Amino acid sequence: MKLLHITAHLGGGVGKVLSRLVEASARRGDGIEHTIACLEAPEKPQFATHVEACGGTLVCAPTPEALDALVQAADLVQLEWWHHPVVARWLCAGPLPAMRLVVWSHVSGLHAPELLPAFVRAPHRFLLTSPCSLGHPALAPLAQDPQTHLGVVFSSGGFDDLPPPPQRAPDGPLRVGYLGTLNFAKLHPALLDFVGAVRDPAFSLSLVGDPTTATALHSAAVQRGLAGRIRLCGYTTDVAATLAGFDVFAYVLNPRHYGTTENALLEAMAMGVVPVVLDNPAERELVAHRRTGLIVHTPAEFADAIAWLAAHPAERQRLAANAAAEVRARFAVDRTADALDAHYRAVLSEPKRGFDFRPIFGATPADWFLNCQGSARARFGSPPRATDTPHHLLERTKGSVFHYHATFPDDPRLAAWARQLEHAR
Repeated sequence: MKLLHITAHLGGGVGKVLSRLVEASARRGDGIEHTIACLEAPEKPQFATHVEACGGTLVCAPTPEALDALVQAADLVQLEWWHHPVVARWLCAGPLPAMRLVVWSHVSGLHAPELLPAFVRAPHRFLLTSPCSLGHPALAPLAQDPQTHLGVVFSSGGFDDLPPPPQRAPDGPLRVGYLGTLNFAKLHPALLDFVGAVRDPAFSLSLVGDPTTATALHSAAVQRGLAGRIRLCGYTTDVAATLAGFDVFAYVLNPRHYGTTENALLEAMAMGVVPVVLDNPAERELVAHRRTGLIVHTPAEFADAIAWLAAHPAERQRLAANAAAEVRARFAVDRTADALDAHYRAVLSEPKRGFDFRPIFGATPADWFLNCQGSARARFGSPPRATDTPHHLLERTKGSVFHYHATFPDDPRLAAWARQLEHAR
């Protein structure tokens, strides 16, 4: 089977899962020939290099004509979707060639970017990456509709690249860390309230991630007298060594975050790092309270959890062992591959057909952006409003208005919205 993946890029969790699926295909001999069309050149080479080393074909920034040819040659096309503007440009440029189309959504759709029901109904298969997405009132009925081919496949690339969890000493100071995105569209905007609530005066939180997104966090910590409680460690490609140095994973995310499978969290659990997470929909699907981690609601509960883990090393070791065993089994790459393969085999029995997504998303880049904003779309009226703006709308990337404006600078509505929101930054 010739499988074409169309993705904006190969960064983050998407890059890992696609590269590991290519590796799994080669190991399993499943007959799938993976071609990955990256609509943008990869910023970091690690996953692109892995794809090619495992026998996959990588095509970067193809012309529209070249991409059409790849679509026509494929038995099946899998679109990796998270409302990226270059993907929207491909979807809405006009009528697309006939294909068998599977859409794999890497955002929850519970908040912007939201999943339009007409988009979910359109392809041969629409795959969510977490059951939490069905909590959206517009999506829940679709799961019961036999005409909507809707499924759930967690986007996990497994943990074959990680060593076994290390043996951690039960005594000594508790080492608490976070690895992932360091902006407030992902992290909780009140993260410093959680950090400041911890009663141990020696407590500190190590934050590992791209340092360019950490400036505001560091400045806020200095202003609040908490600079000594956070350690900005920069970006790393050695995930295993970093996680081996943590006892606890403080995964305190924005309640409106867009994530689903949360590979950073799963990697930490696979390495025996006990997670402390908020009671958000995506995290509830991944962490079992007091079995594989702790779920909290407030800064005070976070402080209690840190104190309890420090005072009960045997319980900490139990949670760590449970987390590593459960995650490595439940989210193994072969389980992802098996789940996808079941959908692939079903779709291969269906005929190819053409698609035109303009009636769903609209005719202009501003429409493509606006129609996935859900309750936030009122902020982009005429004139747009920028009061109490959620953090995800102020991102420079992640499908924000700034991201769309940078991609489509000639769209007048995007330009006006970007100017208006610039004052809210």
